[in-house]
Amino acid sequence: MTDTQILEPDGRAISFAEEGSGPAVVLIPERGQEVGALGGLAHSVSMEDFRVIRVGAQSAGEVVDVMDHLGIDHAWVGGHASGGTIARTVSLEHHDRVNGVILLGVEETQTALAPGIPVLVIQGTVDDVTPPVNGERLRASAPDLVSVVGIEDAGHLFPSTHIGATSWAIEDYLDWD
Repeated sequence: MTDTQILEPDGRAISFAEEGSGPAVVLIPERGQEVGALGGLAHSVSMEDFRVIRVGAQSAGEVVDVMDHLGIDHAWVGGHASGGTIARTVSLEHHDRVNGVILLGVEETQTALAPGIPVLVIQGTVDDVTPPVNGERLRASAPDLVSVVGIEDAGHLFPSTHIGATSWAIEDYLDWD
């Protein structure tokens, strides 16, 4: 695992951690969680030749500030629950910087999908906070862009409790392993 760093653009403190090398994957924890919440998943994905950056962001702008600071021109951007909603906003506001979106559980939200940007939804099959039906609705709204992978018998905290299955779903989808 890597140490958390702090970026302070315009006096705002944005926590982030970085590990690995290769194509960039940015992960945003859900609201109320520290950047370390996705540490196990980030470490697992980084072991498969990815550069994984975890960002404790409250907005799309903060994610892009960290990407700029680290010299990342484009990345797969994803997050858990509300972190995924922020990732969707990054893809809408900074379309040219996002290769795709990874949603670890889908919040019920009005945030649109960015045109032409692929979306991987990974969801726990027994998640009662971001229920699987949210991901299925998203896929039904854009079947040519959205793919859904279920993690069997996994609840809301599946990115931490089912690290291997979640990591494999990301690696398999990105097809870079």
